Amino acid sequence: MAIDQPVGALSVGQLAARAGVRTDTIRYYERTGLLPEPRRTDGDHRRYGAADLDRLLFIRGAQRLGLRLAEIRDLLAVRDTGTCPCGPAETVLREHVSEIDREMARLGALRAELTGMLTAMPGPGCPDPVPGTWCAPGQAANAEGGDRDVLVLR
Repeated sequence: MAIDQPVGALSVGQLAARAGVRTDTIRYYERTGLLPEPRRTDGDHRRYGAADLDRLLFIRGAQRLGLRLAEIRDLLAVRDTGTCPCGPAETVLREHVSEIDREMARLGALRAELTGMLTAMPGPGCPDPVPGTWCAPGQAANAEGGDRDVLVLR
């Protein structure tokens, strides 16, 4: 079935292909309540329509933004009432932006620490390190028993 054909009664495989997910992902979303139980044929085969595809694409789009499944479930619950989910979505997205900012700060500090370690390395004439550390004999150790400003390997 071509992607641009109208959505009718899609099988689980056809729905998966249109949404770019695996069939077991669709079944998982059904078990967890993200997707409603589909209609069934007389032979007990699942059948999906345009609303199911729209919902699945919403879930996938929200995941690409980094939303957790519980957050997506909450947004879908608001969406299912017919109310615009923009207010709750704004709250969730602002929190994710804050999480990204915190992670960027953590990574910046980590980068600075690693860069400092690289700068402090003596270069090609480096003597063999003390066993369990990265530093040459005679370098100061910190209060925890490791080398100052250097990762201790244990």
